[in-house]
Amino acid sequence: MTNGFRGLRVYNTLTRAKEDFVPIDEKNIRMYVCGPTVYDYAHIGNARPAIVFDVLYRLLRHLYGEDHVTYVRNITDVDDKINARARRDYPDLPLNEAIREVTQKTADQYHADVAALGCLKPTIEPRATDFVLPRADGLTDMASLIQSLIDRGHAYEAKGEILFDTASMPAYGGLSKRRLEDQQAGARVAVEAHKKNPADFVLWKQSSADEPGWDARFTIRGAAMTIRGRPGWHIECSAMSAAYLGEEFDIHGGGLDLIFPHHENEIAQSCCAHGRDVMAHYWMHNGFLQVEGRKMSKSEGNFVTIHELLETEKFGGRKWPGEVLRLAMLMTHYREPIDFSVRKLEEAEAVLDGWYRAVGDVEAGDIGCADTIAALSDDLGTTAAIASLHELRSEATKGSSAAKKALKTSAGLLGLLAGTESNWSALKVSEAAIDAGLVETAVEKRLTQLRNKNFAEADRIRDELAAQGIQLMDYKDPETSERRTRWEVKR
Repeated sequence: MTNGFRGLRVYNTLTRAKEDFVPIDEKNIRMYVCGPTVYDYAHIGNARPAIVFDVLYRLLRHLYGEDHVTYVRNITDVDDKINARARRDYPDLPLNEAIREVTQKTADQYHADVAALGCLKPTIEPRATDFVLPRADGLTDMASLIQSLIDRGHAYEAKGEILFDTASMPAYGGLSKRRLEDQQAGARVAVEAHKKNPADFVLWKQSSADEPGWDARFTIRGAAMTIRGRPGWHIECSAMSAAYLGEEFDIHGGGLDLIFPHHENEIAQSCCAHGRDVMAHYWMHNGFLQVEGRKMSKSEGNFVTIHELLETEKFGGRKWPGEVLRLAMLMTHYREPIDFSVRKLEEAEAVLDGWYRAVGDVEAGDIGCADTIAALSDDLGTTAAIASLHELRSEATKGSSAAKKALKTSAGLLGLLAGTESNWSALKVSEAAIDAGLVETAVEKRLTQLRNKNFAEADRIRDELAAQGIQLMDYKDPETSERRTRWEVKR
């Protein structure tokens, strides 16, 4: 097709419309996604963008070729919350060493968590602290970007801080659709004395003796000065995206909560520093997440980390396989709010049970189902894609080897069915000597007895399995509404 168009359409937050995705260079698709601030373990809200943009990454690689897609996801390892956590957890260490301890531990845990969710590694994963000062390799850094903003009349120094002058950019507010004059007139917080405008934000903030800092040199009003300080949050992503993707690139992604102020301010910095009208051509944002019908918060007692879901019995009284978490997220369209619940996880697990039984241990092929690809190409329509997988499952259960392979391959576009039926069944058993095959046979016999209304015999089989530590859970097949049963070892 011409102009690099492969049939992909995405909802662009910048225009509030669904658009054809036409890359700047079809041989070099470039995507940047805001990654974690590694001051603590990632919570399930952080899991959503990791999964959503992993699916987009997989789809782009499918449409344009693996070697033609660059995916950058940053790690923010400089932040006031990190400083506070470092002081709390490592009070006997010098602050910079304590910060390294905190960020290394939490970054490693984040990588383990998202790998368990089936996410591919991004092409590049820069750390903010490596891009504060000018680099030997000449890649874009934060201090140089700030100097460019000063030189172009978009930044000013006041009381040891360097701030972005929002009034210097007429287009400021274009992403969030917030007019600058409205922000000025309706500011709820009094303007700090050193700010020109309420919306002006910090590019570089001065560090006290007990705060981490870098000695950055700036030329302001013709005078050279060194300010020991640290970068503002927004300038970090402007530097790291430009370092690896250029001054303009294709897609910028993140959560809905980042539209303002983070992404709005990224655009302001990047466009003004580089003298361009555009930073990213397409802005994509995933919706909010709540837990069991309530906003997730520690005060509500429903704050759950990815690690806790995978490794503890905090949520629903059991551990959950990463693949179950992933499908539970994808069962809601990425732009819609999601209510994360035990019931949703149970539904996702039941679906995966059916799919794994249908495909058995077949290997994936090279060509996926056209309906699945078409669904994902329509603004990551994962709900429609999952519906297409249900159809393939129906054919696969009838014995179609082509459908089995197509189901396995198509599910791979969503990062699902990466293992085999044998591996999946093994997730449900402990290290004890439980014969999964015998359990499956007993479960099927019980279902037969239930269909024949021989409830006494069905109860006997259930009780016999319970004595072996096997718990049965009945559910309705989401496709046929027939009774199905999944099982697990009691924990």
